[in-house]
Amino acid sequence: MVTVNCEFMKNWISAWTEDLLNNTDYLNELDTPIGDDDHGTNMERGAIAVREVLTQEFDNPQELTKKIAMALLTKVGGASGVIYGTAFLEMSKETELSSMINAGLSGIVKRGKAEAGDKTLLDVWIPVSDFIKQKSLTDEQIQDAVEATKPMLAKKGRAEFVGEQSIGHIDPGSVSSGYLFKALAKEVNK
Repeated sequence: MVTVNCEFMKNWISAWTEDLLNNTDYLNELDTPIGDDDHGTNMERGAIAVREVLTQEFDNPQELTKKIAMALLTKVGGASGVIYGTAFLEMSKETELSSMINAGLSGIVKRGKAEAGDKTLLDVWIPVSDFIKQKSLTDEQIQDAVEATKPMLAKKGRAEFVGEQSIGHIDPGSVSSGYLFKALAKEVNK
């Protein structure tokens, strides 16, 4: 059982924002054939806003997580801002890591109305939630979940409109979520 404090949260999210900023072009490239080719740019805006939040002091991790949620909601364009913002808003109601991830996952399901296999970031959040419950979170497990979106037919989001052409492409939201959870794995496995 991992209890999350402000330092843990800042280290985790700082590493995530770094990955988002370092991979903006790659995320846009992934989004080109099946979306608006702007997932990286949208997440970059969010990462910059979140980095500003991370420079502030907070009394508790819930307050910090809620501020991260608001930065994502207001700065990340498209569905990603709403989905990630909602996930972090729900996560801000919990103090234990597994409960936080489950709350974020529930928020994504409620907001996005997606299911496992719809070729969305849920296809990474669901297995990661299970890995955390099993106290096992590795980059390889996370990457396998990200790669598993490649053969899927998109049933939600912008990719749904390209139909069969979505098959053979990795979901960009799954990749940005993969970065989130690889950053988490670093922090958990210190």
